[in-house]
Amino acid sequence: MQIHPLAGALSVSAQIDVDDIAALAAQGFRGIVNNRPDGEEPGQPDNATLESAARTAGLAWRHIPVAGMPFAPATLHEFSAALEELPGPLLAFCRSGTRSCALWALQASGPADDILAAARAAGYDLSMLRPWLR
Repeated sequence: MQIHPLAGALSVSAQIDVDDIAALAAQGFRGIVNNRPDGEEPGQPDNATLESAARTAGLAWRHIPVAGMPFAPATLHEFSAALEELPGPLLAFCRSGTRSCALWALQASGPADDILAAARAAGYDLSMLRPWLR
């Protein structure tokens, strides 16, 4: 599991597994946001299994499944609320981390160049989102 620090107390990653959750707690994460829909690909752990392991490890959990872009405004609002409500540091994940990073970028405030630079530093090219960044 490769974790990419993004902004503030938020990091993103590709798909996590049940075995990763104890390591995330040991690294100081206090909450996880799952941005993958269940059944997106064969062998992927389902949300309920991951959430149970996270709660057992004392981590807060939020499931905000997104299948692709464009994201619905309600999804952006829900992601933004999760960032405010869940204890940090937080890890958001999806298949590769790109959707989670894009969700952050689209709800972030500040100059587009700064948002894109933070994403790039985390290993994600979100330049295609420039027209939609506020």
